[in-house]
Amino acid sequence: MAKKRGRLQEALKSAISQQQKQKPSQPPHGPPSKKQKTTNSQQPQPNKPFKKKHHQPSQSAPVIPFSPSDTILLLGEADLSFSASLATHHKCSSLTSTVFEPSLEALKEKYPHVESNISLLLSSSHPSNKLLYGIDATKLTLKSQTFSRIIFNFPHIGGKSKDVNRQVRANQEMLVGFFRRGLLHLAPRGKIIVTLFEGEPYTLWNVRDLGRHAGLEVERSFKFQAGAYPGYAHARTLGVVRNKKTGEVSEGAWKGEKRESRSFVFVRKGEGEKPGQGQGKKRKQEEEEAESSEEEEEEELEGWGEGDAEDGEEKEAEAGGGEYEQASDDGEDGDGSNDER
Repeated sequence: MAKKRGRLQEALKSAISQQQKQKPSQPPHGPPSKKQKTTNSQQPQPNKPFKKKHHQPSQSAPVIPFSPSDTILLLGEADLSFSASLATHHKCSSLTSTVFEPSLEALKEKYPHVESNISLLLSSSHPSNKLLYGIDATKLTLKSQTFSRIIFNFPHIGGKSKDVNRQVRANQEMLVGFFRRGLLHLAPRGKIIVTLFEGEPYTLWNVRDLGRHAGLEVERSFKFQAGAYPGYAHARTLGVVRNKKTGEVSEGAWKGEKRESRSFVFVRKGEGEKPGQGQGKKRKQEEEEAESSEEEEEEELEGWGEGDAEDGEEKEAEAGGGEYEQASDDGEDGDGSNDER
């Protein structure tokens, strides 16, 4: 009897074992383990289409802070290449371009090629465009004329002093004078645009604060891209670079338009965009970072000494030094000047 029971149990175990081998394996209940996830992710998925990654261009499109229909006042235009580009490429037909030089002869002495730009600016296709000589940006008086855009590119008083601190203060005084006079000619909801080179000593000017002192506020700032203005080239305040021996114009002079620059758009206090009105988080962050950088530069100003001034002065001389009303659109350390010549 015991033998029969033993045989029966063995047969039962054998049958159960065969059934388990024949059944398909089922996944365990609950979420898959890390090992299973890794294994599954490595398996090819033929039904899933392959998607190409799209790479965005590294440089953003240039910002053009005006439209062809704007009435535009341009200060310190030097060789007028910026004005010519606005007239020909951007189709601006209400331009009033100004230079500090008192006459065409004085302008040609500094910029022998200027007549070609004048012909583009004042062509018959732009009968409303004007060119004014002997205009000082700090003493701006154009009767009762107002403009929707006032543009002053690369203002600078020039490099007479080798004391960087004194240079900074003089340029600050120049800009405050310009802002105050410019406000008198700014149309309602109009904008004043000032472009400066990046880095010291220009960041030490604290242009945002200078605008606030005059009753303005920065609406935004953006990278100035010279390539957006075909035909434009930086013009030194002191004129073209000439060979000391021959007196001929040097073709190997540096190109100020290749230097990184930033444009600041000022509006009357209270007329700027309020938070949330078309001002995205990215732009707000950029403005805050730029403002923070300028504050840090301001703290460093007191540490500048006579020794550093000499190096800074050499840079300004290479850049073209500047004369503040003529601070043309072109260039490096300004292209405009008053009594600094």
